[in-house]
Amino acid sequence: MAQRLLLVSTIMAFLAGLAIASFAGFREFLPGLLQGALITVEITVAGAVLALVCAVIAALAKLYGPAPVRWLAITYIELFRGTSALVQLFWMFFVLPHFGVRLEPLLVAILALGLNIGAYGAEVVRGAIIAVPRGQWEATIALNMSRAAALRRVILPQAFVAMIPPWGNLLIELLKSTSLVSLITIADLTFRAQQMNQTTFRTVEIFIIVLLLYLAISMIITVGMRALEAKAAGAVARGRAH
Repeated sequence: MAQRLLLVSTIMAFLAGLAIASFAGFREFLPGLLQGALITVEITVAGAVLALVCAVIAALAKLYGPAPVRWLAITYIELFRGTSALVQLFWMFFVLPHFGVRLEPLLVAILALGLNIGAYGAEVVRGAIIAVPRGQWEATIALNMSRAAALRRVILPQAFVAMIPPWGNLLIELLKSTSLVSLITIADLTFRAQQMNQTTFRTVEIFIIVLLLYLAISMIITVGMRALEAKAAGAVARGRAH
């Protein structure tokens, strides 16, 4: 029921945006803003993939890695959680060239936001793994499973269900953080809105559309994560039944 309500709300938000865009000259702004929204979605998706990979690796390294690897994971987590995403973005874009490392703005955006959210996600993954009942570990030992096999086949599938809700919040936070990339010349949704506003001074029309586009994207993320959570919980329940 909740998923249907979210889906209906998402569709209504998108339709409302289109309806508003059909009046009072809104249509002149919509094509450019949709192009910016496409860049925003691209950064969000790529950053989310990077964040998930970094989070899983860092969490496992912190929990089970040898001392040097564990300290490397801790350094990464604390560094990216303890400093501003904007500073990290500027550091990669403006400071790295002084050391001979030049990256494309889009790559900088994906790396900075992905690594930032991945650091927060690492603690989510670690907490979910720790929350798996100890009896599950004992069962894998009784079955003579290696740690890697136990994690892959028993522990991580159960932890995955617990980590989906907080990851939904992190993905929405990632989406909102993409507005920062306009400061390194990427023509995302926020950048295009600022450009249009500076040339037309139609602030109300432009930023109503921007608001609705961000809302629609965030609600799509929410619906997707709720559906994934339900599917994952059902798969774990069926596995326990067998």
